[in-house]
Amino acid sequence: MAKFTRGKRPSSRRPARHKGGSPPGQDKRQEMKSTRQTKSAEALPLEIEIPETITVRDLAAQMKRSPIDVIKVLMNFGVMAAINQTIDFDTAAIVGEELGVTVKPIQEEKPEPPQEKAQATGPKTLWQKVLESERPEDLRPRPPVVAVLGHVDHGKTTLLDTIRHTNVVAGEAGGITQHIGAYQVNVRGQKITFLDTPGHEAFTAMRARGAQVTDIVILVIAADDGVMPQTREAVDHARAAGVPIVVAITKIDKPNANVERVKQQLADLGLTPEEWGGDTIVVPVCATSGEGVPELLENILLVTEIEGFKANPNRPALGTVIESGLDRTRGPMATLLVQNGTLHVGDSLVVGEVWGHVRAMFDENGRNVQEAPPATPVQVIGLSGVPEAGQVFEVVESEKIARSIAEQRAEERKQRERQPQAKAVSLDDIFEQVQAGQVKELNVILKADVQGSLEPIASSLEQLNQAHEDVQVRILHQGLGNISESDIMLAVASKAIVIGFNVGVDAAARRMAEAEGVEVRLYDVIYTLTEDIDKALRGMLEPEYEEVVIGQAEVRQIFRIPRRGKIAGCYVLDGIAARNALVRVRRGDSVLFEGRVASLKRFQDDVTEVRQGFECGISLEGFDDFKEGDILEFCRTEQVPATATA
Repeated sequence: MAKFTRGKRPSSRRPARHKGGSPPGQDKRQEMKSTRQTKSAEALPLEIEIPETITVRDLAAQMKRSPIDVIKVLMNFGVMAAINQTIDFDTAAIVGEELGVTVKPIQEEKPEPPQEKAQATGPKTLWQKVLESERPEDLRPRPPVVAVLGHVDHGKTTLLDTIRHTNVVAGEAGGITQHIGAYQVNVRGQKITFLDTPGHEAFTAMRARGAQVTDIVILVIAADDGVMPQTREAVDHARAAGVPIVVAITKIDKPNANVERVKQQLADLGLTPEEWGGDTIVVPVCATSGEGVPELLENILLVTEIEGFKANPNRPALGTVIESGLDRTRGPMATLLVQNGTLHVGDSLVVGEVWGHVRAMFDENGRNVQEAPPATPVQVIGLSGVPEAGQVFEVVESEKIARSIAEQRAEERKQRERQPQAKAVSLDDIFEQVQAGQVKELNVILKADVQGSLEPIASSLEQLNQAHEDVQVRILHQGLGNISESDIMLAVASKAIVIGFNVGVDAAARRMAEAEGVEVRLYDVIYTLTEDIDKALRGMLEPEYEEVVIGQAEVRQIFRIPRRGKIAGCYVLDGIAARNALVRVRRGDSVLFEGRVASLKRFQDDVTEVRQGFECGISLEGFDDFKEGDILEFCRTEQVPATATA
């Protein structure tokens, strides 16, 4: 191997070094290197925006630094993180501070102003988000998704059995629905998708997970029983979801059936029938004979036409898991409701932390289907695990991408589990919760021991709405008895607080409230209850500010200090002269200057304030044209206390 020694190469290959200077071209190379370094320094960002969690690799990429630099900073603070590990925002902010980069949270888009429709008062559903992301010319009409709610044994499943012309009830224990199913029927060439739920708890459980898939709710009430406690809860849950309600009065063939009494009870709940001058569609039906069922379906199609449900079938599928399970022969299975796009056999998809590709699809009758357009429920096989009901699925380009997304979500979940969970909503932080949106409402679930206590409490809360026009109390549900899991579930889905008066909390409900961060407040004095709500409403109101004069000082003498300018020797006439206050310089009736205090001294000491009757030296930022007799007026901006009239 050839061995070269410095200074012994042939002269033809190496130019001679010039005495007393650098070789030719070295100065130019040094200049180019310096320029590249300057440009590189200029290209480094001084400020970035990141989400709540971010991987070390992504953070380094946004800062345009090496991941090694980020890992070194983390190690200095005792955090051992790999390049693909996720860190929270606070940790990323510390890293940015060490590397000279200001880290800010990503600014969320402000929600749209509240609409007249009831559903705009709550969080946006996946349907609404889909419509916002699509061009109007790409949207096509889609079938409605209908949920059936009501009291136990009022005939929900029997009604669906009649509609589908199948016998679902016979295969279920005791004739009571044991699972969540999705079915699609044809009515005069138009399709309707039904969700058969075991109760409003399951309906709200999906809402609590952020999956509000329902367009219309059919409220089933038996004509012989009338409105029952679970009926009232179902109404409250449907209202909280903000979807249209169509009432089906079942069992009209019973000897003791009283349809008019049920209509009166509905009117008392605020669901006034159309024939009574209201806007609630009420249809008497007999599920066993089929009487009234065609009229019910016609009214569903009428509501569909009015609402104008649409989606874009010509794009990758997006939707929600309705139910899931593990089959002994087929493996993980899931019932998916396609909400946008079209799902095809062979598509790769990701559902939360579960990934896979669609090996086969089946409809509600077990038949193989090759594709599923919007609002179509299908069972799929080919997933890596069993997803949770209510999770959103989406189709991606390849199975590799789906697996990568699922693994990243699993890592993010582990990171979140290591961090303390914040409360969903409470009276203490309700101001911050409400300020995040345009609609100002305090959602409340109210439980009391007796009806004699429930009515005056509800009346008192409604009176608070008259005192606070900008912020309103919205009682989502009120009832008697201890606070149950259903109450907590509704609170989770609707961002509400639960208030109990002379009642307890079920053990299961207490555990769920602690796990979900729902605030439960128990009272035994009505005045204390209403006072706490009133205080919360005051805090939610837009604060008003006014300027308050806190003191005045007269200029008695003027001193000139080298390199400091003029200092006004003042005597405090009244109040206080404060260093952190706004100062106006008044000469007669004119205001010469308005600004801040540069320094405030008492003899040789810097002080924060000087009280009435004492002398002090004052210099102002940007003004030194003092004259004896000038008045310095000190002001502060203070919040005006909110007042409420009873």
